[in-house]
Amino acid sequence: MVKEGEIDKEEFKKVMALMRSFNRQGAAHRDGLRTGFKVGQSVENGGLVEYFFGNDGNEPLHFDKFTSFMKELHEEVIRLEFSHYDVKSVNTIPAKDFALSMVASADMNHISKLLDRADTLGNDPYLKDVCITFEEFKAFADLRRRLEPLTMAIFAYGQVNGMLTKQDLQRAAQHVCGVELTDRVVDIIFHVFDTNLDGHLSSEEFLRVLQRREADVHQPARRGPVGWLKSSWLPRMLL
Repeated sequence: MVKEGEIDKEEFKKVMALMRSFNRQGAAHRDGLRTGFKVGQSVENGGLVEYFFGNDGNEPLHFDKFTSFMKELHEEVIRLEFSHYDVKSVNTIPAKDFALSMVASADMNHISKLLDRADTLGNDPYLKDVCITFEEFKAFADLRRRLEPLTMAIFAYGQVNGMLTKQDLQRAAQHVCGVELTDRVVDIIFHVFDTNLDGHLSSEEFLRVLQRREADVHQPARRGPVGWLKSSWLPRMLL
């Protein structure tokens, strides 16, 4: 009998199996077997399941404990990405590297233009010397994870034609998503995504890049069995 505030082990295993089926590496193990292990040793009966539910699988997993685990894991992934750009270990990264991290997932039809914009940061008298801290880097990563409310907020705060000012973007991020973007982060975003240099952000192009970045992690699909994930406990962990 699962008590309120606890996660059921079988539900947990089903979610892990579904997540693995929509992951490139995990898809190779849809039978639930791990390479290099004895035949019949299932992914679901080891690793995280054993960690959370104990060796005998009977220990309760409290919602709060797992929520904390997921948030710590998310922050560690962000920190690893930040460290990739922080090659000098000075706890900041150049504006250009932050811009490159933003556009890395752009589709092939747009990435060349966005990479060119990132390259021109070195010519900007203000932005060329700007450095981004981990806290600023993480704030933008947190904003990506709130893509749906961000999308609605952008069109609510923006002009009728979908173009946003810097102040619009900051208000949308803070008031709706609970994320505070510093002026220099917003300046870099606009430098990259204001391709026609009219002082406004193309919301469609900006959101397209964010959506592609998060698609493989949080929103792999909307149809089929993954729709069940949206009503399970897992999405609440990732917010």
